[in-house]
Amino acid sequence: MKTTLDLPDDLMREAKLRALIQGRTLRDLVADFIRQGLGLAAPKAPPNPPPDSLVTIGANGLPVIRCGMDAPATRMSVSELLVLEQQTQTQEDMRRADLPV
Repeated sequence: MKTTLDLPDDLMREAKLRALIQGRTLRDLVADFIRQGLGLAAPKAPPNPPPDSLVTIGANGLPVIRCGMDAPATRMSVSELLVLEQQTQTQEDMRRADLPV
């Protein structure tokens, strides 16, 4: 059954990231969460990402996204990467506030 829900952006980003990390569809992930929340299914341990996935789980439990050897990020310094991250977050905040980017 198709259903439309208005969910917070940060919640959807987390769900999409978790689905990506687990190599699952967003639909399956959300359906399992709803089943667990309703007490219809026991919680499952998340599967490990496929071996060819660019996303792995680090020792601290956080996702680590690897890039290809020729990716632009491999040629950037840490300070350049931090500036890029800050610019991206600022643009995202401006979009959320309906301000011109």
